[in-house]
Amino acid sequence: MSVNVLNAGLLTTIQDIGRTGSQKFGVLVSGAMDSYSMRIANLLVGNDEREGVLEITLFGTKLQFEEDTLIAITGGDLQTTVDGIPVANWRPLIVRKGSILKFGFAIEGCRAYLAIAGGIDIPVVMESKSTYMVAGIGGFKGRALQQNDQLSFGPLTESNDKVFTLIEREGTPDWAVPHHPLVNLASTQTIRFIEGTEYKHFDDASKQRLVREPYVVTPQSNRMGLRLEGQALSLTEKLEMLSEGVTFGTIQLPPNGKPIILMADRQTAGGYPKIGQVITADLGSLSQVKPNATLYFKLITHAEAERELIAKEELINQFKIGIQHNLRY
Repeated sequence: MSVNVLNAGLLTTIQDIGRTGSQKFGVLVSGAMDSYSMRIANLLVGNDEREGVLEITLFGTKLQFEEDTLIAITGGDLQTTVDGIPVANWRPLIVRKGSILKFGFAIEGCRAYLAIAGGIDIPVVMESKSTYMVAGIGGFKGRALQQNDQLSFGPLTESNDKVFTLIEREGTPDWAVPHHPLVNLASTQTIRFIEGTEYKHFDDASKQRLVREPYVVTPQSNRMGLRLEGQALSLTEKLEMLSEGVTFGTIQLPPNGKPIILMADRQTAGGYPKIGQVITADLGSLSQVKPNATLYFKLITHAEAERELIAKEELINQFKIGIQHNLRY
């Protein structure tokens, strides 16, 4: 089974949970920006939750399916249609042979995730299918999808078959996974963070500005990082720094004092002062902000961040149990 790319949209790539364990070689983790949405999409079609999916950014992707195919779409609302008929996100559905799946413009969130039963049949590079575009590895030929590309699917597992048979017999379910506890798709968000390694070197006024003033996501933002416009932040004194490891959600301050939040395709090391680290539980919501979205920051403790992550993972597990029960696999 396969799907043909009629229009690749602004940016459509294959991503999974990421290429972990390779940063010591200078290889990025990459992976889905919003891993929570990615994991739920996979569970809805009976895949392993870490399987590769299509990450569709903002608008435009159009796909034609060569066989009846079980899919699920999660993440942002990109006004998705099948043969011109709107379809709902966060639930499984079958797309018929010859049908065209089209993603319009994002009205909520920034990125949609398309999981296909059986996964996408591409080589695994360094234990991941994720696209690392800078190095040209992973994904489909190491790049974003282009018009006329053809993607093949992997073989269906027993779980895939059970879900397909159920949906074929009973139709698309009238229930959907509620995304609100997992991912915030609003254009104004409060993002929680913990102190970064250089937090103590910022002046008190800057620390107060970061948690009181709004910051706007600029159009120069991408999978590497979110550039923010707002009040500049300042150090108490100039620091002589060596480059050191950075991670998804690190808040860096370049010389102009305007924060940059590093994202999934970040570099492996950075030499700018780090005022904070976005908590893991908020990275999915952060990944769904569009250009011109407004961010507010809230400082919390490391212990609170751990509790939020544990709660988020417990919620994912509850959804997993519910999905498997409802879809009988």
